[in-house]
Parts: sequence; structure tokens; C-alpha cells
Amino acid sequence: MESNLRPLTLGEILDRTAQLYRTNFLLFAGIASVYAGALLVLGLLQLGAEELLRVLHRMQYLPWVTGGWFLVSLPLMMIFAGAAVAANNRAVSWVHLGQPATIRGAYSSILPRLGRYLWLMTIVAFVIYTPFALICGGYFGGLFMIRPIGAKGAPGDSGAVGMVLLISAVFLVLLVAWMAYAIIMGLRYSLAIPACVVEEIKAREAIRRSIDLSQGARGRIFVLGLLIVVIEIGLLAVAYLFFIVAAVKSHGVLPLWARVLQQFVGFLTNSFIGPIYATGLTLFYYDQRVRKEGFDIEWMMQAAGLTPQPPAVETTTAPASAAEPGLALDAQFDPPPAAAQDPPLPDSGTEHE
Repeated sequence: MESNLRPLTLGEILDRTAQLYRTNFLLFAGIASVYAGALLVLGLLQLGAEELLRVLHRMQYLPWVTGGWFLVSLPLMMIFAGAAVAANNRAVSWVHLGQPATIRGAYSSILPRLGRYLWLMTIVAFVIYTPFALICGGYFGGLFMIRPIGAKGAPGDSGAVGMVLLISAVFLVLLVAWMAYAIIMGLRYSLAIPACVVEEIKAREAIRRSIDLSQGARGRIFVLGLLIVVIEIGLLAVAYLFFIVAAVKSHGVLPLWARVLQQFVGFLTNSFIGPIYATGLTLFYYDQRVRKEGFDIEWMMQAAGLTPQPPAVETTTAPASAAEPGLALDAQFDPPPAAAQDPPLPDSGTEHE
């Protein structure tokens, strides 16, 4: 059984991520293709509905169809995305520890606890994105309360413009503050999913484990995420360059065949790019366990069958009554019997005054 359990530098983790991804490309891409395939089907259904409305000259219903599609697709995308991320973490764990891994085995191992993983992702998303929703709600609510410029009874144009600029400036400041908050919280919770999948613990315990394990490594995790985001943006820009040019030539409206092709390109990019970040985070999870908990030694002992057994309870040979099971154990701690007293000396018949 071959594994690479030792403290790794950031460069070594990046190299290990690339190595695992390259040597197990079909495994990781196959796991991600389940989520990418769900997105492909939903996207094609949306295009089909839009084209049907266009043929039937019912484009006025397009906003309702789009809203309904969003309400239906959002929970489905969350379920498939959560399953793909958890299965990817499981597969990376197996491969990193030198164990065999398959697409079917990875999904079979996480499906019984899929609800736990989805709940964990929901908690993390709620903590990170609730402030963003409040900021956006406050911004648009503030704009809505300002009377339109030039409306009857409205304040002067300069006053309305000043209020809009003030609200927008506050919104930008709060948005920057939220971005810093989101990065900090994302780094704190970055190892929660690997901990939940590998250790099979509950969501809140996985969050606590992530906060503890990520200490001392959040800067390196941030660099990993930044590099992977740059790589993903570059690959997506190359993949969608054709569609950007086609949209410019078509005055912003792509023909149907181009939109269908775009869905298939999205399927390929999601399958190829999706597993990279989750793979790196799983490696960081193991690296932190090696550094803080000596997991490499623990794993070698388990692989060699040297896990220490609990000590056996020493018992005495004296039999104990079945009705009194603690009698034999109590006998070990009973004080020794007192020495027998000498018998009284016989009376000599002489009395002492």
C-alpha cells in the first residue's frame, strides 16, 4: 500500500494535485460529469422551452418560464453539486492513501450520508452569503425609497442624484467588507467537507474540525484557491472565446445551434475543471492532520496492523459468585486478614497486687 503521507509545502501540494488529477483523470472527470450532465440536461430543457415559446409566439411568458426553471433547477443543482464534491473528496482520499477507487464506489460510499453533506454546505453558504443578501437588499431597498428623478413632488435632481451616489458608495464599501469576510470565513470552513466525508462526522463537528485544522494553513489555502481560480478563468476564457466572438457578430444574440453547442462545451469544462479545487483541499486536509495529529504514523500503524489494543483487566483466580459479579474484583482490594492473636497464657494462680 503506497501513500504520500508527510508534511508537504505549498508547491508540493500543487504538484501532488496535478499528479493525482493527471493520473486519475477519468476517475475525477467521471465523478464531476454527473453534476455537469445534470446542468447539461437542465440547460437543454431551458433552451427547448424558450424555442417552443418563440415558435408559438408566446414570448410574453418567457419570464415565467425562466423563473420556474430557476426554482426547479436550483435545488437540483445543489444536490448534484454536493454529491459530486463529496464523491470527489472520497475518491481523492482513497487515491492519496494508495487505495483503489472507482466512480461507482465513490458515489456509493457518500449517498447514505448525502443529507449530512448537503446540510453542511447549506450552513456554510448561509454563514457566508447571508450578509451579502442583506447588503444587496438594503441597497435596492434604498434605491426604491428614493423618488424617481423628475417625478412630481420629487426633490431636486441634484438631491436625488446625491442620495443615489451616497447609497452606492456605502454599498461598495459594504461589498468590499463582505468580500473580505467571505474569504476569511471560506478559509475557516475550507476543510469542513473533507473532514465530514473522511471522518464521517456530523456537520457542526466538521465545521469545528475545519476551524481547528485550518489554523496555520489558511494563507497557503488562499494561495491555492487563487491559483486555481486564475487557471479556471483562463481555461473558461479559451473555451468560450468562440461564443464571445459569435455573440459580437450576432449583435449579442447567439443562434440556437450556438447556444446548444455552448451547453456541451459547458459540460466538458465543468467535468474537467470542477474537481481541481476539491482535490487540493482534500490534500490540505491530510497535510494538516499529518502536521498536527501525526496521521502518517497512525496510518502506518493501522496498515501494519499495529493499532494498540486496550489493556486487559487483570482478574484473580478466586471464583466469584454469579449473583455478585464484583466480588472477585473487590477481593483484590480487601485488606489482608489480621494476624491471629496468641492464645491467653494459662493462669499461674499467682495474683499481683
